[in-house]
Formats: sequence, structure tokens, C-alpha cells
Amino acid sequence: MFSVVSLLMTLTLLVLSTTGSLVEVRNFTLPMTRRLKFSNVTELLQHDEARVAAFMDRSTHGRPAHVPLTNVCWGYSVSVGIGVPPTIYNLLVDTGSSVTWVGATTTYVRTGTSIETKEHVVVKYDSASFEGTLFKDTVMFTEGLTITNVPIGVSTTTWEGATWDGILGIGPKDLKLHTLDDTPEETIPTVTNFLFERDIIVEPVVGIFFQPLAANVVNYGELTFGGADPVLYTSSIEYTDITDSHPSSEHWGIDQAITYGETVILRHTAGIVDSGMTFIFIASDAYKRYKAATGGTVNRANNLLQISRDKYNSLYSLNFHIGEQTYSLTRNAQIWPRSLNSKVDGADNDIYLIVKRLPTRTGAGLDFINGYVFLQRFYTVFDTKNSRIGFAETRSTYATTN
Repeated sequence: MFSVVSLLMTLTLLVLSTTGSLVEVRNFTLPMTRRLKFSNVTELLQHDEARVAAFMDRSTHGRPAHVPLTNVCWGYSVSVGIGVPPTIYNLLVDTGSSVTWVGATTTYVRTGTSIETKEHVVVKYDSASFEGTLFKDTVMFTEGLTITNVPIGVSTTTWEGATWDGILGIGPKDLKLHTLDDTPEETIPTVTNFLFERDIIVEPVVGIFFQPLAANVVNYGELTFGGADPVLYTSSIEYTDITDSHPSSEHWGIDQAITYGETVILRHTAGIVDSGMTFIFIASDAYKRYKAATGGTVNRANNLLQISRDKYNSLYSLNFHIGEQTYSLTRNAQIWPRSLNSKVDGADNDIYLIVKRLPTRTGAGLDFINGYVFLQRFYTVFDTKNSRIGFAETRSTYATTN
């Protein structure tokens, strides 16, 4: 668990504080917490598979991808205050969408700082949709750091069964196309771009740190607007450009190759980095090669690859070749946390791999998804200005927590 001091680090620029005085801030960090929210493996897998289907829908139909929010099993959330006096909302952090909105559970409370724009906002997800009105309001990101006139969507209805209040979308801004009914070709500024345009952060950059999953605990993370938190990574941050391949280029998409030891699993191709996905997904032909190389067999109860203890002891590292760098998942990083086996209908000593299969072969323009199980091992920087993503090793990269 991190100290309050490290969670709320600030550096140098001018913003308006809650008292109206000027405070020097260059970047700021929000603490994130993650709790296990799914009750069984079916719910977990349905969430990931629905999200895959939504991403692939853009690939096959050429229309905006609408990622699912129903049955959200995982979720790193941040707490922000909206209005004066502020109402606290817990928002899911999502790199796969760009709209920030509230009202899923906690009702939006209008105060003297609330400005209704009359713009009708619609965001279609997989089997549900957010619909509401665009407001501008005062947002308290951290104590002493309050920003006025932040664009926020306000839902017209609550979401039955939701355990969160809304979404903090930090995906690319083009994902916001077609969200405003009256002006569908215009985009609402993302939170990141809004903070940059207001000179609150020095760069439109977001740094993310996730703590590896563990049973019966709250997992902590950090979300830093305007830069990266050097306390949280142990190597230099190396960047790679956003891919040119459609549809991955519409998201936080990159090019990479994957090897298992010396075996080529996935040739150099395009895919996406997505915090809302639990597992790592690879093209069906690459999955077949990984399955054969590891000796895994599909467990019928949970549809995950299962290996024996002997095969686990013989696992090679799974290497992600991104730009000029290689990021490796050790054998421990390739398996589902055994302390959570009961969550996937598994016995205590079973060993499951965290690589799953996409419905298409290599060449679809979206041939992999590096989900949470990848991101929890590396510090990740999403750089909007320079259209690139950076990765660095952390203390968790080689941890044996699973």
C-alpha cells in the first residue's frame, strides 16, 4: 500500500485551488483501487469476450467500437468530487473508451457550479448504452486541486447492478466521435486533453501503475496525469508509436511480435493495449502455436489453458517485442493467480495460463490485446501528444505473486 504522500505527488504549473489561490502543479497523481467484482468464471469470461467482440466489430464493419460495460467484473476506480460542495463519485478507469460520465449509481447532484449545455450525449456499448446530457462542472481531483468547467456526461438513468458511479475515459479522443447527437463529428475534450489545454498539466500524458492481483485484498494502483511517477518504475521508459493499422490505430494500438523462448508465436503485427481486458488475447493461429509450445490443454470448466506442474517448471518466458525493446512475462507472470483459482472453477493446485484466443487469424488489423495481466507487470505511459505508448519495468515485473 502506498503512502498518501506518494499518491498525491505534485510538481510545477499554475492551477486554481479550492481556495481560489494559485498552486504550482506540473502533474498530479490519483490513487486507484481494484476489488474482485465477479462471482464466477462465466461472468469474467463473458466480460472479456464481449469486449473482444466490440473491438472486432469495428474491424469488420468500419464503425466506432463500443466497448461493453455490462457485467464489468474488474475495475480500477478513482474517487473524484464534482460540484461545490463536492459529491464523491467512484469512476472506473478505462483506456478503451474516452467519454467521462457519472450517474450509474450515485445520482448527479447539481450545485451552483453546474452548467447544463443542453447537448445530448449517447455512448453505445455492447448490450447497453449510456445516455444523458453534457454538463460542465467543478471537479476536485485531489484535495487542494479543483478545476472548473470540466465536461462531464450525466446519465439520465441509474445502472442496475453497477458497483461504480461512472467512467473516467482516457482512450484516444477519436473514440468520442458520434457521441453528441446534434454535432456527431465533433468531440468532447477528453479529461487528459482538457487538463492540458487548461495548462494544468505540462503534457497530455497519463502514466498508469497496476498492482498484481491477489486474493482477499484491495489492489492498489496509481493514475498520473501529465507525466510518469519515477518512484514506480525501475527501468527507463521506452516508447513505441501508435500503429497505422486499422482498427488498432483507433485505440491505444501498437505493433509487436511475440516469442515463446525461441519459438515465434505471433509475427510483427498490430493490436491494442487495454486496461479493461483481464487476459491477453492473441490471434487464433498464434494461440494454437502457444498452446502446442506450452503443452496446455483447454479446461472445459473455464475454457482456460491448463498445464501440469512439470510443464509449469519447464515454461519459457513469453517475450513481447515492442519497438526495439523486449518485455518478458516470466513463467509465474503467465499463469492465473492460484489463490484465485476458486474464482475460475479450479482446484487449489491447478495451473492455468492467462493467454486466450481471438476469433480471427493474424492479419485482421487487431491481432492481440495486451490486457490487465500484461499491464500489471509494467508501468505504462499513454502519450496523446506524440501518439505513442511507453513501457518500463517495475518491482512487479519479476514478482512471483501468482
